[in-house]
Amino acid sequence: MSKFPEYKHDKSREYFNRAIQVIPSGIYGHLGPAEGLWVPVSKWPFFSEKAQGTYFWDVDGNKYIDFMCAYGPNVLGYNDPDVDAAALKQLKKGNCTTSPSKVMVECAENLVDTVASADWAFFAKNGSDTTTLAVMTARAHTHKKKMFFLKGYYHGDFQWAQKVDYPGILPEDVANNVVVPWFNLQALEDAYNACDGDVAGLIAQPYDHGNFKDNEVASKEYWQAVRKFCDEKGMVLIFDDVRTGFRLDLQGSDHYYGIKADLICFCKALANGYNMSALCGGAHMKSTVSGITYTGSYWMSAVPFAACIACINKMKKLDIPTLFREKGTKLTEGFKAAAAEHGFDLVVSGEPALFYLRIANDDSLMLHQEWIAECVSRGLFLASHHNHFINAAVTDEDIKKAVEIAEDAFSVVEKRHPELKG
Repeated sequence: MSKFPEYKHDKSREYFNRAIQVIPSGIYGHLGPAEGLWVPVSKWPFFSEKAQGTYFWDVDGNKYIDFMCAYGPNVLGYNDPDVDAAALKQLKKGNCTTSPSKVMVECAENLVDTVASADWAFFAKNGSDTTTLAVMTARAHTHKKKMFFLKGYYHGDFQWAQKVDYPGILPEDVANNVVVPWFNLQALEDAYNACDGDVAGLIAQPYDHGNFKDNEVASKEYWQAVRKFCDEKGMVLIFDDVRTGFRLDLQGSDHYYGIKADLICFCKALANGYNMSALCGGAHMKSTVSGITYTGSYWMSAVPFAACIACINKMKKLDIPTLFREKGTKLTEGFKAAAAEHGFDLVVSGEPALFYLRIANDDSLMLHQEWIAECVSRGLFLASHHNHFINAAVTDEDIKKAVEIAEDAFSVVEKRHPELKG
């Protein structure tokens, strides 16, 4: 008998049936069922009603411990009182105005003071906005075409960052993308030579945290070697810190690895869910980015800037990197012990603040997806394909309950698969 009864999702299905009539795919992108990431679909909620701290509630009233954290923006806890108070105070003054608010300047100063490699900050709304501007800046700065990517990359969904066989993508959209393997310095050298030196830069996440695969962390030695390579070749080094930003190091993930990137992209953890992103960079890149035509209708909205200042200040006060390392380690060790108790080999990879899970008993990942679905349908929201996130609102009691739900889900899956005991 399962200790945690399965949730029902009747209202979620009702809303989805309404959504499919007026919204492409009902819920588009990786948050919806059309991507094939929610297996079986019947186990998952589609729409939320409210959120608080590390929890959200779906429209059926089911409560979830959420370790996806809105895919990263929930860094302090949903509805953090300090961030929300700062945002509301600014909202009463003004938000999207003809002339930008002075809080934009204060936010930029805060980022420059916080991020080791930052001498300036340029604001936008999405991670893709900043990675796109970073690539444009690298090409404008070097007057070269090609960009290096590391295998398994994800830098947003703008055309240049997708693959040639994706719908709507033209070969010329990605003709100057060169993909090289992670952790292979000779491959970088060979690729550069094959391009006859026509390479503007390298854009990369701080470590290999791709989907559907164990994550592989980098080392200081690796990034120092890459930094040296880029310097020697006159290439711009771009850190895509959209997902990892502030979670490894409040001064930036490049600082965590002992280097300074030329450009660094932030988004998810900047403002605890308020919509903004930022490209930061060194003084040597400032005049180049100043000359680029690039803007948006809401990119200078004041409310997110106020939220960002409050969020960064609170992350510093809480020492988020240390806190996340401790909480992530405690949680994943609990998951591994629960798995072992029922005969499962749960592999944990990546950084504790952004851990990735995989049941290694089954190479097809179907067993893993089965366990994830049982966790979700009992109130522990995990993903079957993506790294997970810790937030500052997570308590030891939350971790204890999460491990209990995970153990219950393992027991359910174990009973379905007696063949695993052989």
